[in-house]
Amino acid sequence: MASSTTGNLFGNLPPAPAVESSAPLAERMRPHSLAEFVGQDHLVGEGRILRRLLEGSANLPSLILWGAPGTGKTTLARLLAENSEARFVALSAVFSGVKDLRAAIAEASHERKFGTRTILFIDEIHRFNKGQQDALLHAVENGTLTLIGATTENPSFEVNGALLSRCRVLVLNPLSQSDINSILRRAMDDHERGLGELHAVVSDTVLERLANNAGGDARVALSALEAAVESTPPDESGARRITSDTVVEALGRAQFAYDKGGEEHYNLASALIKSLRNSDVDASLYWLARLIEGGADPIFIARRLCILASEDIGLADPQAMVQAAAAADIVQLIGLPEGLFPLSQATIYLAQAPKSNAVKRAYHAALADATETAREPVPLHLRNAVTPLMKHVGYGEGYRYVHSDPSAKEEMDCLPEVLHGHRYFEEE
Repeated sequence: MASSTTGNLFGNLPPAPAVESSAPLAERMRPHSLAEFVGQDHLVGEGRILRRLLEGSANLPSLILWGAPGTGKTTLARLLAENSEARFVALSAVFSGVKDLRAAIAEASHERKFGTRTILFIDEIHRFNKGQQDALLHAVENGTLTLIGATTENPSFEVNGALLSRCRVLVLNPLSQSDINSILRRAMDDHERGLGELHAVVSDTVLERLANNAGGDARVALSALEAAVESTPPDESGARRITSDTVVEALGRAQFAYDKGGEEHYNLASALIKSLRNSDVDASLYWLARLIEGGADPIFIARRLCILASEDIGLADPQAMVQAAAAADIVQLIGLPEGLFPLSQATIYLAQAPKSNAVKRAYHAALADATETAREPVPLHLRNAVTPLMKHVGYGEGYRYVHSDPSAKEEMDCLPEVLHGHRYFEEE
């Protein structure tokens, strides 16, 4: 939708697109102006980058908005467009392809001849492959259009370097509990777009619990509030009294939701491993629960435990690997939910076990020498003389069988000559 009206940063914006009354609460409550926008003060607060850009010039640079779901990326993109003298074209990377991009670019090029700028908003831009992202490069570079891309994934990994270098990356933080609380209260009080007509009564304690468990996601919080209110019948006075149990039921697994293939999945796994390495039992169990309840593959978790058992404990407690391997076998056999118990047992054991990375250090020290001396021949006394010719040229000559010659352990060197005396494994 084109927008030709330039308004004050916090008001006098063109009317927002009409939203049907049957639309979800989160969509109905989408801010119509920056005055309604909650959170991200580091971007839109006094003197911050987006306010400076909007107040200082009508020309926005191309942007990548990176943040978790429900933090305001789409809303902020629309508000940015409505505050500039530009056409606003929105595409979703889920449903669009190169053909749609080329059509949008061609239209932007045509409008540019008449002095009209175009802002192209691409939601979930990380879902575009390299070829699709490359199709944007020239248009962004020569100013045919201004790109605003929204992504929940780390753009360093999901947006190709050439496109990334042509954009400014702005990070949107998860909304604070206070931010979510403000959004929920506004939705409850709003009689036109919110739940005001339903006369919901929610205590401060229940509202705070909902805000706390929304994970910084306004959409999750509003959806849970809507479900809780609509599923609660009015009492004799017409009020719908929302209980804590109703809120928990409405939230369901949303409080643990994350993209199992995305960055947050690996962030949680990293937190688990680092807590185990630090021998913090409680933190280890906490991150394990976050992974399990978020839907992580239990076999993935078991593999990580097995790796840690060897890499960070090793010979300091050889039973650690046995515990981890047993948990992996049991989980593969019985699955979840019962599999959470062997995973928890292994987690507690590994967290409490003494730590040593001597095995890891020993291997990498040996690897460094192996790389440098990869063409050093195997000493003749360590070779098997499997033919008369090999025996004739010295294969196996000088080899001493340690079971019948115990002194061989100290006197026979098994490294190449250039590495005599090198030590890799250090006892701790």
